Amino acid sequence: MRNQTISADPFAGLDFPQLERSLRKPRTLFDFLLNALVTGLTLASLVPLFSVVLMLLWRGGRRLSVAVFTELPPAPLEQGGGFGNAIIGTLIIVAIAVVATVPIGLLTAIFLARSEESHLTRTIRFCTKILTGFPSILAGVFAYGAIVLATGGYSALAGAVGLSILMLPTIILTSEDAIRMVPRRMTDAAIGMGATPTQVVWMVLLPTAVPGILTGVMLAVARAAGETAPLLFTALFSNYWLWSRGHATLMQPTASLAVLIYNFASVPFQNQVELAWAAALVLVLLVLGANVIGQSLSSSRAHVS
Repeated sequence: MRNQTISADPFAGLDFPQLERSLRKPRTLFDFLLNALVTGLTLASLVPLFSVVLMLLWRGGRRLSVAVFTELPPAPLEQGGGFGNAIIGTLIIVAIAVVATVPIGLLTAIFLARSEESHLTRTIRFCTKILTGFPSILAGVFAYGAIVLATGGYSALAGAVGLSILMLPTIILTSEDAIRMVPRRMTDAAIGMGATPTQVVWMVLLPTAVPGILTGVMLAVARAAGETAPLLFTALFSNYWLWSRGHATLMQPTASLAVLIYNFASVPFQNQVELAWAAALVLVLLVLGANVIGQSLSSSRAHVS
């Protein structure tokens, strides 16, 4: 058999000067220019975001103190004060909306993910996607007519109903995607072991899809926490704490950060304007925290899958 000589240098046959000249070809230059253009546009799109954040840190951070978290909003021409009741009100309204929306959204997502494609499922999915672009002010008008007029007053419950309309499509769509991403072999194995359809859903699908479902919930919470229009029609505002005589009264006007910013930002009093900036910073931090939690849960889901 003829001896074959194998070169010890794997790059012996490459023409490096030719490779260097290839970087100057029109196609390579065009690719470089497009990458530079995309990078420049991306950085330009981040300028407004960072400008808003820096402005909030500069204007709102100077007013942050323990008092703004523990005191009530001040009256006109009054100095000091805070927005502790607005923080509590925002958290309570959003929490009620989550409790009311998650069961409905989760059951709808299970139905869409487990049912065969039909006219009903396509209609529900189409209406859900339409609801994602539903104007927030219309959600407030609906809650006003359904809850405020029926109960005879503004309340935290009415505000939660208005926010739940905006949260529902996000929870349904993200939960459906999370359930569909569960490997088919897991459900087949459960069925092969004699599990009923209900047991497959509650013991296999939902535990596996929990990170994706929580991601959708946190994204929905982040959107709802920053909404103002629905709360103007439903919860209105209050200069007092939500609880009375040791318990929370949900059927009364309730303060929220979004409405406080709306009210204080347009008044000619410097103290209220500064509180509006501080409340805006706190609201942005709350929304940012919800988004970070949602993204981390989404990343953990992708890592597990």
